[in-house]
Formats: sequence, C-alpha cells, structure tokens
Amino acid sequence: MFETLGFQSLTAPQVAVGFGVGLGLLFGLLAERTAFCFRRALVGEDAPQARGVWLAGFAAALLGTQAAVVLGWISFGDHRFYAQALPVAAILAGGLMFGAGMVLTRGCISRLTVLTGSGNLRALTVVLVFAVTAHATLKGLLAPLRTTLGGVTLDLGTLTGFAALPGGALVWTALLAAGALVLALRSGARPALLAQAAALGLLVPLGWVGTGLALQDEFDPIAVESLAFTSSMADSLFWAIAGTAVPANFGAGLVGGVLLGALGSALASRRFQWQSFSSPRETGRYLAGAVLMGAGGVLAGGCTVGAGLSGTATLSFAAFLALAAIAAGGLGMAALLQIRPALQPAE
Repeated sequence: MFETLGFQSLTAPQVAVGFGVGLGLLFGLLAERTAFCFRRALVGEDAPQARGVWLAGFAAALLGTQAAVVLGWISFGDHRFYAQALPVAAILAGGLMFGAGMVLTRGCISRLTVLTGSGNLRALTVVLVFAVTAHATLKGLLAPLRTTLGGVTLDLGTLTGFAALPGGALVWTALLAAGALVLALRSGARPALLAQAAALGLLVPLGWVGTGLALQDEFDPIAVESLAFTSSMADSLFWAIAGTAVPANFGAGLVGGVLLGALGSALASRRFQWQSFSSPRETGRYLAGAVLMGAGGVLAGGCTVGAGLSGTATLSFAAFLALAAIAAGGLGMAALLQIRPALQPAE
C-alpha cells in the first residue's frame, strides 16, 4: 500500500521513523497526563484508579486491533506472538525478572521513559541501563542466556491464541473488553482520565495498521510492530552509537517521540521538575531494577506495553503469559519489600 501514499523521495523505512515519532508524541502526551503505568496499577498507592486507567487502555487497544483484523487490514498469523513453539521458560523467567525490576525502579520502562521527559534523572539512568542490558541480551554478552532459555519450548500446534478457542476471536474480544471496561468504570478513576487512557490504547491498533498495512512495501518491507519499548530502546541505543552505519527505524522514532511528547505535556502542565537520587543505596536499587527489566523484557518477548498492551491486543497466549509472569514478579517483589523495608525505593 505504501506506493499509493505519494511519497516520491522517501522509502517505507524512512517514513516509518516519522510515523514512530508521531505515535510516540501522542503516547508521551497521553501517558504523562494519565500516569499510565502497569506497576502503579498492580502495587501503587493509588492502585484501584491506576488499574482502571490501564484497563481502559487495554480494552481500547483490544477492540481497535481486533476490528482491524476483522476488516482485513492486518493479520498476525506469521507474527512472533503466534509462533507454535512457545518459549515458555524464557517468557516465565523474563516476566518474573521484569516484574521484580519495575517494582524496584517504581515504574515499568514505558513509564520511566515518560518520566525522563518530565525531568526525572533517576528514570533517565534506568532507561540508559535498561537499553544497554536489553541490547546485551539480544546480541551481546547475555545472548547465551536468551538462546538457552529460548530453546525450552512448548508446542502449541494451532492453539496459539484465544481466537483458536471455542467462540473465536469475536466472543473472546467481547468478553475480555467488557470485563476490562466494567472494572475500569468501577475503579473510581475520573471519566475524563479513562477517556484519555482509551485514546492511548487506540494508538496500539494505529501502530499495527500503520506498519502492517499503510507502510508495507513489497520491495522494501518493514517489521509489523506497534507500541513497544524493549526492542525500541535497544534499537535507539544502537542507532545513537552507530548512526552513520545503522539507520534509524520505527522503534528509534517511537522513543524520541515519547520523550518529546512527555516533555511538552510536563512543561504545559507545569509538572516538569528535576529529580535525582537521594542516596547510594537508592541508586543501587534502581540500577538492579534496570538490569532485571532490560534482560527480562527481552526474554519475555516484551514489556508491559510491548507484550502487555500491544501483544495482548492480538489475543496471543504468549503475550498474556508474559503479562501474567510480569504481574507475578511485581507482586513477589512488592511482598519482599514489605518484609525488607530497607530495600524499598524512595518516593
């Protein structure tokens, strides 16, 4: 479809960078305004309201993505989320690591990217360490861990997602979305906040349709992807270091857009504020959490947005398993912090 869009001097990968920037700007703006974060929804001080915000985004992402599938705009049959060989050991271990790390750093990687744009230097430190660790797990020192755990698989056959269950995609989409919306409306979160969270969720199908349909060029194909931060951070780091040899891609554009969108929202609302670490012990906790999230996000196949929002919107069992493992890791670390208060990150 790309050839019909009228871009004469730009290739599909080049336009994908700009598309990523635009999508990131909107995500950064909405995520900063809604404080969108799975960690807050799970164990935050305002967990009921934060959970409502997250569930509103999930419902919108799911409904929008499945509507695009029904219309024939996109298909996930060949996507990694639907691989028949489920890397169960990697997903479980990675999810537990990521969940523990996000509690130690008081935010998942998407939330910390947004906080970086609002002046939080703790978040910036975590983002940088996360990117280095994710890249090392993908292609560097920690790659053997990824390949070893990834070799432990479970053959799902054709049963790779909810669409293969009785009732099919339509019934399961309706059930999951309706349940999420009911819980969101009962969460106590303001309707305006839920509406903004739903708008954020609709960025997921926009990303899928943009990369999976509008920007597809048979002579210069791009990856089919949507909102995601693990691979995007690794790609951004690689491009920042070797930009003359490695071109920017959708992921690098997305990260840049999120930082700019969050910065603009924070400045406009006067929430921009420089913040940093208060002690060496606190620094150590955040660094440990960043490493756990960086390696865990790669092993699990995504973060709370890449697998948890974009992935679950495809109805993939792999994505739901990753999100469940992340939740278990987060709850486990939160329980440990209750036992060992000295480990608790500062507010």
